[in-house]
Amino acid sequence: MHLDLLHLAIEVAATLAFFTAGLLAAARKRLDVVGSFSVACLSAFGGGTMRDLLLDRRPFFWVDNADWLWGLMLLTLLAMRYLDHRHVSTTQRAIQWPDALGLGLFAASGTQIALAAGMPPLIAVLMGTMTAACGGVLRDIACAEVPTAFNDHQPYALCAFVGGWLVVLAEHWGWPPGPSLAAGAALAFGLRAWTLWRDLRLPEWRAGRR
Repeated sequence: MHLDLLHLAIEVAATLAFFTAGLLAAARKRLDVVGSFSVACLSAFGGGTMRDLLLDRRPFFWVDNADWLWGLMLLTLLAMRYLDHRHVSTTQRAIQWPDALGLGLFAASGTQIALAAGMPPLIAVLMGTMTAACGGVLRDIACAEVPTAFNDHQPYALCAFVGGWLVVLAEHWGWPPGPSLAAGAALAFGLRAWTLWRDLRLPEWRAGRR
């Protein structure tokens, strides 16, 4: 029960972080309320839903906590009104920070959920990485953009991958679930924040350039 409540708290925090990033991305595209809510939900629930589909895990988080959808609808309306009233400029940098927080939290929780389902370590880490990265990918696709996770050449999914391995190692070392989750989430978020701060780049494909 303690682990279930911990995972619920982590998933709620990560969902809110990715929902915020989705709202900011929708604001940049000047979408209407339906488009904004849809993009934000894809950002918030896309990665976790894909993980649960592959793990045959039911019910989905957003189905089991359907009352949250009413609150997120209200949040969409309030956010649109606030951003318009304050004439807030939504930059790519503003989207990256809540996205980085959601990335860290989902990487750790997704990995631990997969381990609890009996997945081997590599598969569990890949599940955590998918949980963390796929929401942002779906958000960008819905906004008619090449996903920044693939296109900006900054470490993104790699940060989630490393954070997931720390969760695996922490469980192997006998750490309790809470510290394991916290350590993995902190590492993934910290790595992503560091790459944004230092503007680090991954090697890119250069074949065929003139």
